Amino acid sequence: MKILFFVSSMHAGGAERVAATLSSAWARRGDSVTLVPTYTRKGTCFYHLNPAVRLVWLADRMSWLGRRLLPSVSKWFAVRRLIREVEPDVIVSFLTNVNVVVLSATRGMKIPVIVCERTNPAFSSSASDTLKRLRRSLYPRATTVVLQSRDSVDAFRAMVPGLKDIAVVPNPLPPGIDEVGQAEVVSWPRRYRLLGMGRLVPSKRFDALIQAFSALAEAYPDWDLVIWGEGPERKNLEQLVQASGLASRVSLPGRTEQPWEEVVKADVFAMTSEVEGFPNVLLEAMALGRACVSVDCPSGPREISEGGKYALLAPLGDQPALCNALEQLMSDPTLRDVMGRRAAASVRERYGLPGILAQWDGVFARAMQPADTERPA
Repeated sequence: MKILFFVSSMHAGGAERVAATLSSAWARRGDSVTLVPTYTRKGTCFYHLNPAVRLVWLADRMSWLGRRLLPSVSKWFAVRRLIREVEPDVIVSFLTNVNVVVLSATRGMKIPVIVCERTNPAFSSSASDTLKRLRRSLYPRATTVVLQSRDSVDAFRAMVPGLKDIAVVPNPLPPGIDEVGQAEVVSWPRRYRLLGMGRLVPSKRFDALIQAFSALAEAYPDWDLVIWGEGPERKNLEQLVQASGLASRVSLPGRTEQPWEEVVKADVFAMTSEVEGFPNVLLEAMALGRACVSVDCPSGPREISEGGKYALLAPLGDQPALCNALEQLMSDPTLRDVMGRRAAASVRERYGLPGILAQWDGVFARAMQPADTERPA
């Protein structure tokens, strides 16, 4: 099968990581995969790709003048020319801004187009009003729209009427996560670690995590809080840490090139986001056997944890409930161990790459059926 895969960029990011994982897996099994980052300033490929994946930068197919003066028009023509060159059996596109360009450029072409939302569009503020109008107008042309969680489906149908088909396919666990070793056991006395990880932006609500830890710090003097990540909220978060009087126990060390190695050093992982599309960081922390606490935000944590069975859930905005969930794990090493082991077994079974590839194969099969064939419900 010939797959033409459009993404916004291949910088470090969740959608880019999933694009690299899927395209490499498809190429590894023998599919012909062309991966096309559409970012007009090009950039670099942060993630490893299977050598069989053909990486084509759309910027290289656009004239310098076109990129400068009429980037949208130049991109449209470049996408259309590339589709004619590749002659794919199916097109996959990630992210709303890319999806609307691809759907517009494929007008009149009889090629199945699968567009994928990588956030929960009912709650995300990343799409401008213009982009939302284009999505509403163009998405009914898509053969299939793929969402990451079941929680998104009803809201998305209401937002974008007239869709032909919606499928739910979660992110796979990335390859290599099985090879991450567990942290060495430190001899007593030791300090315990509560961990947060993500971009330092308001929607991640790391201020709520710092406040919750501050409320528990006196009762748990052998615990520290570490928040990995970088972003525009750094100054505000540092001021909050200073005001709490916990500068020696709360650290914000910045980005890490080895996130999994940092996760396995944690005793408890916490996610406090206001909204997620599908939280890779929570999924990976569970897969690495960490006991986890998450706010029950839209969308993903409830599905990944199976309703709180494999990670403790706290209602979004309920600070006492967040503190209580953290305290349950901080106070009970046996519960941490049991929950971490059960979480790892559960998510590795449900979100392993072979199973997710099988789900994608089902999406491809549906999308490539003749137009007059009734699709399974």
